[in-house]
Amino acid sequence: MSAPVEFYFDFSSPYGYFAACGIDALAAKHSREVSWRPILLGVVFKTTGGKPLPELPLKGDYARIDMHRCARQAGIPFKLPAKFPIAAQVPSRAVYWAETQGPRRARQLGLALYRALFAEGRDISDPEVAADVAAAQGLSRQAALAALNDPAIKDRLRQETENAMKKGVFGSPYFIADGEPFWGADRMEQLDRWLATGGW
Repeated sequence: MSAPVEFYFDFSSPYGYFAACGIDALAAKHSREVSWRPILLGVVFKTTGGKPLPELPLKGDYARIDMHRCARQAGIPFKLPAKFPIAAQVPSRAVYWAETQGPRRARQLGLALYRALFAEGRDISDPEVAADVAAAQGLSRQAALAALNDPAIKDRLRQETENAMKKGVFGSPYFIADGEPFWGADRMEQLDRWLATGGW
């Protein structure tokens, strides 16, 4: 089987959520797996000088309109949570903990956490909420809570964010397929064609 598609995202990214709802199905069309890799855009922004969309004049106002429009077009349940943006450390660590039980577990929990935030308006930056979401996916709530403070899991998230930046990742969502980078949920159609044709 060909190498997995690398999927980099920050849980505070609505566009990352839109991508998360479709990336596994897209990759499966081409007999590919997806490697879910949560990162911290706050760390990336220290290098790029970027800021969260809501903090950007004009662009932030446009993005709020665009997010809802994109969700309606794709038929994805979406609402901006009362707390937005969130700090993504807790849900990101939860995904890397889940991955210790297999990549499928990481994908399931990642999507469930995204849905909890952007479809249900739940604050997944709260460890108790994140643990509840994990438990609803059949994972141990107690183990999930413990993992959020595990130095090894914390270090894994730091390393993944650093490694992503070394590969050129600067936003969410960001995909790498066979070394080819694609930034943005609006590049998924292009990614689909790339996987189908082998590139151009």
